[in-house]
Amino acid sequence: MMVRFGVCVFALGACATNPVTGRRELALVSESQEVAMGLEAAKDAARQMGVYPDSGLQSYVQSLGMPMARASERPSLPWSFTVIDDPAVNAFALPGGPIFVTRGILGYMNSEAQLVSVLGHEIGHVTARHSVNQMSKAQLTQGLFVGAMILRPELQRFGDLGGQALGLMFMKFGRDDETQSDDLGFRYMTKASFDPAEMTEMFRTLDRTSGGGERTPEWMSTHPNPGNRVAKTQERIAAWTRPTGPLTVNRDRFLQRIDGMVFGDDPRQGYFTQTVFYHPTLKLRLDFPAGWRTQNQAEQVAAVSAQQDAIMVMTLEGATTPQQAMAKFGAQQGLQMSASSGAAINGLPAASAQFQAQTQQAVIQGWVTFVQLEGTTYRLLAYTDQQRFNQYDRIFRASLSSFQRLTDPAALSVKPARLRLVRLTSGMTLSQFNQQYPSVIPIEQLAVINGVDAATATFPSGAWVKRVVIQ
Repeated sequence: MMVRFGVCVFALGACATNPVTGRRELALVSESQEVAMGLEAAKDAARQMGVYPDSGLQSYVQSLGMPMARASERPSLPWSFTVIDDPAVNAFALPGGPIFVTRGILGYMNSEAQLVSVLGHEIGHVTARHSVNQMSKAQLTQGLFVGAMILRPELQRFGDLGGQALGLMFMKFGRDDETQSDDLGFRYMTKASFDPAEMTEMFRTLDRTSGGGERTPEWMSTHPNPGNRVAKTQERIAAWTRPTGPLTVNRDRFLQRIDGMVFGDDPRQGYFTQTVFYHPTLKLRLDFPAGWRTQNQAEQVAAVSAQQDAIMVMTLEGATTPQQAMAKFGAQQGLQMSASSGAAINGLPAASAQFQAQTQQAVIQGWVTFVQLEGTTYRLLAYTDQQRFNQYDRIFRASLSSFQRLTDPAALSVKPARLRLVRLTSGMTLSQFNQQYPSVIPIEQLAVINGVDAATATFPSGAWVKRVVIQ
């Protein structure tokens, strides 16, 4: 207590009462600043990651999260609950109330109560002001709010691809914060009469998604595991006074809400075959340099060299001509342009130029190309530091000149995998189900998304079972 008091005095009285614990603690970010920061970051997150285009599903998730948030210690915050169009198994909270879950994590859930357990956990991060505490410590010790938390630090030298939202989204909370959010999530879901045993099942599922050859879910990697969460939840249940009324699970209702949802990467939103990028919806193709690490986001497509010393980014410029876009780009302060060209690229209207710009770290040099396809102009930017430009010049120009209209019928007609429900007319094992209703995912993964054991699972007649198909 004496140390905490000393810190607050040093911070010129910048302390606040934690709404969850009632204790005084360091808070260099006011509630109004917290809300403003979260709202701005939420806009960035929605733009950069994409909102899943299903208004019914969005309203459904909102209807489950909002009652818990309104009954929490901070009911007046501008709470929101959004499903983002991302295949990763993830959920995160931004300061001041915005909560996000991915369609990826929804695909692994099997009841409303499981979804509520995750939403409650994320609400807990906000009510306990965990982000504020992290930012206050960073500001006090380093003079930084978000700068120390930006994702993908290897790209910072050449410009931030993520911005504030990604930094806030992927804040790593400590063991105590995670345990507290688990406690709060348990409290919120049981207060709303949801069965807490489903929280245990959710943790088991998340543990399973990190094994068996599947990639570690983001929700586990960005939320450090505070010991055995399954055991801790079982301890909470044992100490909990169960109400006399029924507890809500709502398995079938939840499953019917996610029936038809895209599962895994959606190729309609663009996909890579090695380093060749195809976008069937936009009808374009672009070859990124061989051996580079690539990433497709809702707002941009990017690639970074193997040595992490060069970058290439494609973004949407909008309804403007390449020449107009180039004039606007060249008017930026501190930018020097040369080698301008108005030559078409693969029959498409285009404008290209070489540029140099002074950043805080170094002088960067590269190429910018604006090219128009079906009335929309795209910006292609490739750059490195000035000393390495000659090394990458030919590679840059080859990639930028590869932009072209996509005409391959197979690429244009590609479809995403989707979750589909099957209502069983007779009991069967998972193996029998997979034989009768084949999925495009391995049976081990099929077991995980249905929350069962692959070797021993038996479904009764009348049960709804998930499969993953391309239709």
